[in-house]
Amino acid sequence: MRRIRTASRAPLAAAAVLLALLVAPAPAAQAASPAARAASGQGHEPKAPEEFVALRDVAPTIRQDIRYFTEHNFVGERIDGYRRPMCIVTEDTAKALARAQRSLLRRGYTLKVYDCYRPQRAVDHFVRWAEDLDDEKMKREFYPRVEKSRLFEDGYIAEKSGHSRGSTVDITVVELPAKPTRPYRPGEPLVPCYAPQDERFPDNSVDMGTGFDCFDTLSHTDDPRITEEQRSNRQLLKTTLERQGFTNLPEEWWHFTHKPETFPDTYFDFPVSRHSLRPHR
Repeated sequence: MRRIRTASRAPLAAAAVLLALLVAPAPAAQAASPAARAASGQGHEPKAPEEFVALRDVAPTIRQDIRYFTEHNFVGERIDGYRRPMCIVTEDTAKALARAQRSLLRRGYTLKVYDCYRPQRAVDHFVRWAEDLDDEKMKREFYPRVEKSRLFEDGYIAEKSGHSRGSTVDITVVELPAKPTRPYRPGEPLVPCYAPQDERFPDNSVDMGTGFDCFDTLSHTDDPRITEEQRSNRQLLKTTLERQGFTNLPEEWWHFTHKPETFPDTYFDFPVSRHSLRPHR
């Protein structure tokens, strides 16, 4: 291309450039990446369908001890997707829990939930952790008799969870008046989850034979090795919830699903947060 000489017009060109800089609008700020928006709590997160509610809005007397919002769980850190320590479930599930709670209150007990709706991103967090065989910092408490390499094969970890459909809860029974519980201190000495109740991490639940999320066959609801008192406590929870349409997972005394499920085939990924919910009707 032929070059055009402009040396004689340099003063005029410089003046034009200066004028353009003075009147030009300021450059727009660079848009934040999706990851940056997520980290700052901004962006368009998925919302829950209108069938989901906060359990506290329906059954405010049920205690909540949402373990995956804390570091006291088998991973040892807060789990992805838990923005608030709250229980979210489908409305049918919440109403059934409220009926079960009224029944237990008359007998001097209360329900307490450890986990409710669980976003798919939390399940993905579990899977990543399970694939990292070097991370065993919580092994002594939660899976002392199970090799981490077998967690998938033995069914303790899976790529999908019924919790993500909104009708499943992890739950226990507490005798009233409820005793206070101390917070978990990261790095504190760990005790096996199947140890006697007065030795393992303090929980105001009645004695169920193991702690919550104990990856051990002693957690099987009808395991024959538990004491009569522990069996009675597990049956109190099981029969109370079964009367309201819940089904127990035989391998976990704490795991119950309300049937029929509102969303039997859908796995949701909205965060555990009040902002995920529609205004309560």
